[in-house]
Amino acid sequence: MMNIKAFTLVSAVERELLMGDKERINIECVECCGRDLYVGTNDCFVYHFLLEERPVPAGPATFTATKQLHRHLGFKKPVNELRAASALNRLLVLCDNSISLVNMLNLEPVPSGARIKGAATFALNENPVSGDPFCVEVCIISVKRRTIQMFLVYEDRVQIVKEVSTSEQPLAVAVDGHFLCLALTTQYIIHNYSTGVSQDLFPYCSEERPPIVKRIGRQEFLLAGPGGLGMFATVAGISQRAPVHWSENVIGAAVSFPYVIALDDEFITVHSMLDQQQKQALPFKEGHILQDFEGRVIVATSKGVYILVPLPLEKQIQDLLASRRVEEALVLAKGARRNIPKDKFQVMYRRILQQAGFIQFAQLQFLEAKELFRSGQLDVRELISLYPFLLPTSSSFTRSHPPLHEYADLNQLTQGDQEKMAKCKRFLMSYLNEVRSTEVANGYKEDIDTALLKLYAEADHDSLLDLLVTENFCLLTDSAAWLEKHKKYFALGLLYHYNNQDAAAVQLWVNIVNGDVQDSTRSDLYEYIVDFLTYCLDEELVWAYADWVLQKSEEVGVQVFTKRPLDEQQKNSFNPDDIINCLKKYPKALVKYLEHLVIDKRLQKEEYHTHLAVLYLEEVLQQRASTSGKGAEASETQAKLRRLLQKSDLYRVHFLLERLRGAGLPMESAILHGKLGEHEKALHILVHELRDFAAAEDYCLWCSEGRDPPHRQHLFHTLLAIYLRAGPAAHELAVAAVDLLNHHATEFDAAQVLQMLPDTWSVQLLCPFLMGAMRDSVHAKRTMQVALGLARSENLIYTYDKVLDSVRKKAESTPQKGDNVEKTGCFSAEQIPTRTALWG
Repeated sequence: MMNIKAFTLVSAVERELLMGDKERINIECVECCGRDLYVGTNDCFVYHFLLEERPVPAGPATFTATKQLHRHLGFKKPVNELRAASALNRLLVLCDNSISLVNMLNLEPVPSGARIKGAATFALNENPVSGDPFCVEVCIISVKRRTIQMFLVYEDRVQIVKEVSTSEQPLAVAVDGHFLCLALTTQYIIHNYSTGVSQDLFPYCSEERPPIVKRIGRQEFLLAGPGGLGMFATVAGISQRAPVHWSENVIGAAVSFPYVIALDDEFITVHSMLDQQQKQALPFKEGHILQDFEGRVIVATSKGVYILVPLPLEKQIQDLLASRRVEEALVLAKGARRNIPKDKFQVMYRRILQQAGFIQFAQLQFLEAKELFRSGQLDVRELISLYPFLLPTSSSFTRSHPPLHEYADLNQLTQGDQEKMAKCKRFLMSYLNEVRSTEVANGYKEDIDTALLKLYAEADHDSLLDLLVTENFCLLTDSAAWLEKHKKYFALGLLYHYNNQDAAAVQLWVNIVNGDVQDSTRSDLYEYIVDFLTYCLDEELVWAYADWVLQKSEEVGVQVFTKRPLDEQQKNSFNPDDIINCLKKYPKALVKYLEHLVIDKRLQKEEYHTHLAVLYLEEVLQQRASTSGKGAEASETQAKLRRLLQKSDLYRVHFLLERLRGAGLPMESAILHGKLGEHEKALHILVHELRDFAAAEDYCLWCSEGRDPPHRQHLFHTLLAIYLRAGPAAHELAVAAVDLLNHHATEFDAAQVLQMLPDTWSVQLLCPFLMGAMRDSVHAKRTMQVALGLARSENLIYTYDKVLDSVRKKAESTPQKGDNVEKTGCFSAEQIPTRTALWG
């Protein structure tokens, strides 16, 4: 991919400055060291120029070359190569197969006349191994066949240190430490002149085109490979970069990171080392020199010298972004890390990522945009500001300058396309929801949450309620107006609640239930209000809406009082008497609340128990008086009344008996007589008025719960006496008496019962009773015998332990002599009685 302007070609040394009107003078080589530019010509002259760079604000820098001096070397051959050794203040000049040392300032040869003879070409070791700062290491290809020589060059002398033979004639060389990268006649190799180990790289035909060997960095070289490839190789003989494709007629190469620059007969081409693509082509004919000097790239024809001025990487990246070439821009930006200070790079790179994110966003590539925004640590308000009216009116945000994108707002970006606009809004919803709980939101959570609320409300999104019932930073003024605009009244109530304005929230919800405003968010909003008031800590607010919830539904509305949290109930924030007074207008709710006090909370207060019993009684009487009140509902209320009368001991018995007089409720009367201890009256009602013998038996059971066995026996004997008192003619009662005895044989004193029974009853009729009575008697006797035996055993063990203890005490007080044991009258160890002996 091309059309990136990475370099601009500017003139450095004009032809007239170098040679005037001498047509036959040609440039053979150049060298640049800082501001010093040296030019070698075919007539054996070396020219020294001083370069002055003049930056231009709106364009590339320009260069002015000032001629310092020129000097003839005294030969009739051209100057082949120039290399500056600034540490020595020397210029190494290759002319007529000899390397001379001249002063860099006055171009005078060193007085000692030191030189290296027999050199076809040479290279400096930019990663020297000698460790001597006062010399440079020079590698030459000797005119002797297949020979490489290593020299140390000092200010006024040279010293050969190594000579290496090669398998083929070397044509080009580059040096890094102990490693030589050599272009031989048919191949490239890496040779370690310290160990003598060589490694072949790849074949190359030098007869087709001249080889190129260039050191581009520590232990890495650039080579002209076959098929028009620029190959990279390390001293280990491997390639860590993909090759670049350049012209097959390339005659020179240089590196200005992240670019490889190649020169052929017609063009200077620029290739990226990052993605291996050609980025730029500059027309340049008759060029024959291309070299880089400490980051400055110089090209030359035979008549003039030019400099390739790189455009700032930031400018190149911005040009790529302007062309929507995001991937190339990011690759170039990453590659620029090595040339830019870390802090400056991080700032620049974050901005590039943000710009790239907006480009992807504009192309609706939302996944890519999100990743770029995250990596670039985008101030998310930059994105929100594209959406009209989403930022709060109180926000102090201003867009980045220079701007990260070219769009005024979302309408311009989408050109009014509603579908695209909807996609952009969905993306922003998703992105804001992800970043709102991360560090990205720090410092402007209000702006993010308010914008998110507006998006949710506008889109009628389910997450609107989730946002409002969890921790959020939505600004009340902006958010309330937006929710009201979109008729999200229930959500507006949640917003009020989150901002501690519960009264406004409840009133708004009440208006929805009453139909004053329309919002179908919740079909169970009434139940929601009841639940809200149930957990509300504002007592005044609960009282303010208690009548409203009760008027809507007594059974549901009373839950405001009956389902309050236990911890709040313990604080007694609501007085039960006040609640009862409030509920007098709502009988169903009052019953529910009294049930809550008496049954659920088990409050031991006579007033509540009596009140509940009276309400039950009134409802039962109303149901009995109504022709349609004899169904299941009447039976359920009556069962509740009976259960309360049986279980509770706190209500006013005499008061209720008076209320029951003439009410036709014998079962309830029987229970009340039982509470007064008038068991015979109670049983008489059950037996003679109700003829409910099973109820009479149950009466005996529940009245004796928690009492001693004699009390229960007394109740059953009383019931039996009532059955038998009717005389032998009352067959139904006689059957009931027999059933009572046979089913509850253990509850009676058999001897007393036998005296009560009529003489006419047969043994067979009472067989179950008699067997049960006998079994119970035998069981009681055997139980007593077991208990007696256990008591005797326990006593015997106790006696044994006492005897044993006495014997041990006597043994301890006796002198320790065996023949005196009998005289003491004490037991020996063998004579101590065992428990078995005692028991026997």
